[in-house]
Amino acid sequence: MRQRPPLTPIISALPSTVPFVGPEAQERDRGRAFRARIGANESSFGPSPRVIARMAGIARDMWMYCDPDNHDLKLAVAAHLGVGAENVVVGEGIDGLLSLVARMYVAPDNAVVTSLGAYPTFNFHIAGVGGRLVAVPYDRENLDGLLAAVARDKAPLVYLSNPDNPMGSWWEAAELIRFIEALPETTMLVLDEAYGELGPASALPPIDISRPNVIRMRTFSKAYGLAGIRCGYAVADAQVIRDFEKIRNHYGVSRMAQIAGVEALADQDYLQSVVTRVASGRQRIAEIAEANGLKPLPSATNFVTIDCGRDGAFALKVLQALLSRDVFIRKPMVPVLDRCIRVSVGLDHELDIFAEELPGALAAARGD
Repeated sequence: MRQRPPLTPIISALPSTVPFVGPEAQERDRGRAFRARIGANESSFGPSPRVIARMAGIARDMWMYCDPDNHDLKLAVAAHLGVGAENVVVGEGIDGLLSLVARMYVAPDNAVVTSLGAYPTFNFHIAGVGGRLVAVPYDRENLDGLLAAVARDKAPLVYLSNPDNPMGSWWEAAELIRFIEALPETTMLVLDEAYGELGPASALPPIDISRPNVIRMRTFSKAYGLAGIRCGYAVADAQVIRDFEKIRNHYGVSRMAQIAGVEALADQDYLQSVVTRVASGRQRIAEIAEANGLKPLPSATNFVTIDCGRDGAFALKVLQALLSRDVFIRKPMVPVLDRCIRVSVGLDHELDIFAEELPGALAAARGD
């Protein structure tokens, strides 16, 4: 048998796993498409018409490499948020930026604090650099619990999402400011605001680039309807941004993504129309859940988490029954969150399908 080049000890110790199994993989396994794709927290409403038109108009230019400096998009983000371009870094969605943060701040066996059941891709990247995850139980983000874990384990990095996934809850800005002020100066906070445009404005603290231990991350994947282009950005102290520049993939964000991002930021009227439609969709999902005896949780995102009222095994049966009825949803997998399913806001016809199929899925889960 031929020998293989050795992996690093960190990589060789990792299991062969991925954070998510995409709906495309599930469709390949099933041999048919889903009728309702309401599980990945995408925006079925799509991007702004002006973004679509701009993307169509530049398709011929895709023979050129992207601008490795992301110059125009950085300027657009900076103007949108009222900061300097030196305070912005652009990456391949928040996922790509989280990978860089893990490399920047986590040495092997360093403690990294997060919430149990929070965004699994963050955990994936921390494991990839040999970090040691310290998970704080929650039904919503437990700010005091996170602070206590940071202090106990002397963690160099803590992850917090607001509004949060997978429960959809949020903290008001005053509570987040209290949390930030209580953090040790030697602990970097990643504040994931992927759903920030969709929640109340009062949940977003003012951007404060004077704090060298806070990185704010946002994306074009949710409210802006551009999940397929993989583009996001981080805002932070200028030295933190310079540190990103040391290791980021300078050709990682495509020409199409950069131009689409600029156009998306320029069309705030369309963004507000999407926010309104998402709020209506959340209400519709909540009504469907309540009509079936389930409990929808308050949400400031583009999904609604629904408490199925029993244990994780029952909620898993509900999910599986919906998948078998061609309705793609997801669910939290850690106790006690696993008693819930999570349904993304979709187009009207997708929510009609969900309403039609949920009663049968519940009956199947109960064994009726």
